[in-house]
Amino acid sequence: MYKLVPSVCSYCGTGCGVLFKVLDGRLLGTLPLKSHPLNQGKLCIKGWNLHEYVNSSMRLHSPRLRINGRLHKVTWDRALHFTSEKLKAVIAQHGPDSVGVLASAKVTNEENYLLQKFARTVVGTNNVDHCARL
Repeated sequence: MYKLVPSVCSYCGTGCGVLFKVLDGRLLGTLPLKSHPLNQGKLCIKGWNLHEYVNSSMRLHSPRLRINGRLHKVTWDRALHFTSEKLKAVIAQHGPDSVGVLASAKVTNEENYLLQKFARTVVGTNNVDHCARL
């Protein structure tokens, strides 16, 4: 069954409206959503190719953890626990300013706000940078 599924582009925080072309549950293509008030039927080159990274064979579907020099699939709980323990150890040994946090243009402004809030209030550092600052 073929259908058009409205969504929001995930390439940046702008939030352009897109229509995904879906056939039998498989994502085939991306179209601009003409009725969307933000992009009004226009898309950048990344938006036009949004479906390609969803279907990429190189896309990871679960977290990986390096054990004895090799990457292994692990659960999200294990990956998050490992990461939080390592982060706490670095902060305890070297202080909070030894940590830097990188934000992303691929998320919303609200998510970037939460990330900098996490860096400043939980980690205790002002070392926050963003890929769109250049």
